[in-house]
Amino acid sequence: MPGSFDTYDDAIAWLIEHYNLERQLGGVGVDAPTLDRMRSLMGVLGDPQNSIPAIHVTGTNGKGSTSRMLVELLGAIGLDAGSYSSPHIERVNDRIAIANQPLSDDDFATALAEIAAVEPFVVDAEGSPPNYFEVLCAAAYNWFAATAVDVNVIEVGVGGRWDATNVIDGEVAVITNVGADHLEIIGPALGDVAYEKAGIISPDSHVVCGETEPELVDIISAAGGREFWLRGVDFDVLGDRLAVGGRVIDLFTPYGRHEEVFLPVHGAHQASNVAAAVAAVEAFFGRQVDDELLSGALASLTLPARFEVMGRQPLVIVDGAHNPAGARAAAETLFGDFSSDKAPVLVVGCNRPHEPGPLLEALGAHRFGSVVATAPDWPRAVPPDEVAAAGRELGLEVQIAPSVADATDSAVELAGSEGVVLIAGSLYVASEARIHLLE
Repeated sequence: MPGSFDTYDDAIAWLIEHYNLERQLGGVGVDAPTLDRMRSLMGVLGDPQNSIPAIHVTGTNGKGSTSRMLVELLGAIGLDAGSYSSPHIERVNDRIAIANQPLSDDDFATALAEIAAVEPFVVDAEGSPPNYFEVLCAAAYNWFAATAVDVNVIEVGVGGRWDATNVIDGEVAVITNVGADHLEIIGPALGDVAYEKAGIISPDSHVVCGETEPELVDIISAAGGREFWLRGVDFDVLGDRLAVGGRVIDLFTPYGRHEEVFLPVHGAHQASNVAAAVAAVEAFFGRQVDDELLSGALASLTLPARFEVMGRQPLVIVDGAHNPAGARAAAETLFGDFSSDKAPVLVVGCNRPHEPGPLLEALGAHRFGSVVATAPDWPRAVPPDEVAAAGRELGLEVQIAPSVADATDSAVELAGSEGVVLIAGSLYVASEARIHLLE
């Protein structure tokens, strides 16, 4: 019966019926969706997204990390922060969280049931019901309003202008960066990508812009907003030093400096994400964040599947890098911050429209001792033999594993107890590897 589920599994089965957009993204001749159906769905629910102030986050890379940092900072200040993100890391529940804690199975099933109850009243001109993204996003907005969280931190899925999340007018709009990703949907040029990401900016938004390329900044700033902060001018990283278990950074915002801030995650790129998150919180409150509060908030920060260490003998790292820019950052972190006498082992898989060849080059695959090609259980996964063929064209010796679990086991055996394994290419690959390793 629409509007009620006997079990969590029933709710997930109903949700999977809405995979329609996921199966199409990256295909030939796919039209970008509009917000018409999402606006209709939210209207039937009573527009719950308008009842809570929001920080809206987009960007080619770093938006997931920045969003988690924002939630930790807001929580340290005393606010209950609801967050919506995609894709999920371990379970679908991950996408809807409060204080970075996913909804329980029962709450998640209830949240979906409330969308199922109104779905019959929401179809577009072609008679299509809401898609997978729209269902989850609507469930998040509706749940956060019903539980009366203090602020929403909303991560864009793709682009921004037409993304399902963009039925809000964020008090703060964060754009971490602009890169070459999803060009078949929001491209073909970087200027087009910047224009689409700037679509989250409303007249009342305080914009925190991490992109610094002048032509792209001009496009973003032209979208308006009540105030505009630019990285390198209004906020930025002043110092970034490798430390045991993470990094120590110094940064500044229009409200002042923050020095000797310990960040318990890996990768120099995370310093820029912290700077954007701190700037966004200070823009939201209109004042500087206390240094002690800032340090306390970040001390407990975890970033699942973002260069996350999952094992020590061998050292096993999972990273959701899914485009060349993210892959380069992962490679720089691995070869710059983690030294080993033995060449590491790479497990790699990717989803369309990403091509495995450029991803392997960006990961520096020639620097790995072994490469294992695989594919996640996802509609747009590139078959492992195609990933392997791309590697062989680059002169690599590549093994094939049919599943991420098999690939992970093979890589651990190849590395030996003193070796290093990097699992990358897609958040879906990272997710399946995490689950397997945790089990």
